[in-house]
Amino acid sequence: MAALPRRDFLAISAAAAAAALMPGQAFATIPTGEKLHGLSAFGDLRYGPDFTHFDYVNVDAPNGGSFNFAPPNWGYNQNPLTFNTLNSFTSKGDAPPRMEMCFDALMVRALDEPDAVYGQLADGVTISDDRNSFEFSLRPQARFHDGTPLTAEDAAFTFKLFKEKGHPDFSLSLTHLDDAVAVDARTLRLSFSGKQSARTILNIVQFPIVSKAFYEANPFDSSQLNPPLGSGPYKVGRVSAGAWIEYERVPDYWGRDLPVNRGQYNFERIRIEFYQDRAAAFEAFKKGEIVYREEATSRVWATAYNFPAFTAGKVVKHEFPSEKLPSMQATAVNQRHEHFRDARVRQAIALCFDFEWTQRNFFYGSYERSHSCFEKSDFRAEGMPSPEELTLLEPLRDQLPAEAFGKAVVQPASDGSGRDRKLLGRAAKLLNEVGWKRTGDFAVNDKGERLSAEFLVDDDTFVQVYSPWVANMRAVGIDATIRLVDSAQYQLRQSTFDFDLISAAFSFSATPTRDDLEIFFHSHTATVSGSRNLPGISSPAIDALLDAVGAAKDRESLTVAMRALDRALRARRDWIPSWFLANHRSAYWDMFGFPEQKPDFGFPVEALWWFDKGKAAKIGRA
Repeated sequence: MAALPRRDFLAISAAAAAAALMPGQAFATIPTGEKLHGLSAFGDLRYGPDFTHFDYVNVDAPNGGSFNFAPPNWGYNQNPLTFNTLNSFTSKGDAPPRMEMCFDALMVRALDEPDAVYGQLADGVTISDDRNSFEFSLRPQARFHDGTPLTAEDAAFTFKLFKEKGHPDFSLSLTHLDDAVAVDARTLRLSFSGKQSARTILNIVQFPIVSKAFYEANPFDSSQLNPPLGSGPYKVGRVSAGAWIEYERVPDYWGRDLPVNRGQYNFERIRIEFYQDRAAAFEAFKKGEIVYREEATSRVWATAYNFPAFTAGKVVKHEFPSEKLPSMQATAVNQRHEHFRDARVRQAIALCFDFEWTQRNFFYGSYERSHSCFEKSDFRAEGMPSPEELTLLEPLRDQLPAEAFGKAVVQPASDGSGRDRKLLGRAAKLLNEVGWKRTGDFAVNDKGERLSAEFLVDDDTFVQVYSPWVANMRAVGIDATIRLVDSAQYQLRQSTFDFDLISAAFSFSATPTRDDLEIFFHSHTATVSGSRNLPGISSPAIDALLDAVGAAKDRESLTVAMRALDRALRARRDWIPSWFLANHRSAYWDMFGFPEQKPDFGFPVEALWWFDKGKAAKIGRA
């Protein structure tokens, strides 16, 4: 699974700053021709041009110590179980999580605002009158780790490289980028065709900037275990391919005292361990080889925290509230395979999943049933569509299932028996309607071919969780199986869409842009290797609703468009929603400090926490 996820300027003109801080303002009315210190989707900025640090950091946090952990989220081509490349920005290979901490971006997101970005490499941005061009002034002190200046040439090279060869997380957002030009050493101009979403720029400014010199001397592909030259707060230290990687804090990091960086990146060393087996990873945590983990297994959280370090008070369990971000955990049914293209087949598969039984027997009551592609947000559709939603949906009536115009589709609750006869009967009836007739133990079509469905998984835990689902599918005639593969093969097969059923977890931006969503839901990403469009959604109606999201002028219209999109996706049953967790189940060795108030829109523990020598001494880990 991946959670995309997955990432994370000073105005000269007081008038520009005041305009940028006006609440509720649409991006299209943000001033042009004036240097701005920050941007947001609708003009809402919490921090003024003279801010010194984000409110959610501890600017007095000490530096030092090591943080050994297994990351709970990752992006791009990253893999939490193994790695064979240090190029995190190409579409192929398996890279270690957190390589992005070695790079700076033009601007970075504030984690206590839904969509605001402020300058890191850039100290300001000026928008052209036609709003299709953005000119960034780069800070003169910006440096790569080898001491060479980071210039507009590097930035222009990066955007062109990512558009041509970058991971789809980058290249798709750059579709309408016409040119990236170094006007001079400290001025970068990004020009767009006019077809881009107004909020596309908010994604692009957060892309890591790479070294032109490095990639002119080294191939930009997945063959490299040569650490790429970065400019960020960390650089690659010791590495054991596929086993562990260490990121070392850069002692003379050029951007340490920038307002967007103060109080962050406090650990001297960040080490990521890679374990193929969850049990082995937990044993490493119990021994203190790993010092922080987010517990993904309900049984372990409920029953296994009784080891000596925990009972002695050296290890702490704590639930932190989840971010206020729309999220989706669901199973994709691959419509590139002909027998899954009828929505009734996908619905039949969904009816075979008994969440209530799974919740009681595997999850210890800790999860909630998911129904939406945008859970935990205001973008989740509820009940009947509003008049505003219908305005968007009605022109698409002949392209969408009728259910999109009724009550928002929800997954039916079972009787909790593990084999609800009523739901399985509905599933069998749906298959029969499509033409899958029961012959002996299996449903076959008029060619005598069985309806088969294989779950692709990379962890024994999911073999256990999905086995009852598979048993129910077999009970209605589906030749269902589970295939367990190693993490590298899993990543490759997911990227090339070589599966029937695969599950994934994603978080979206608090203010989604069309670019955010296209990689998951748009027709043109159905054939893009490495995209998140795992079901192979190819629907002009969904494309039109994504356009409506991109055209939203304020939060109210964005919410309407997102709810209409959610309603349509749920009616199509491209994804089978599964479950979600309301909190972060965190466990850690009690030797860290962290801000009292967790920000609402992010939880980068490795960036915000710090090593507490006093606490460490008390548990013998000083």
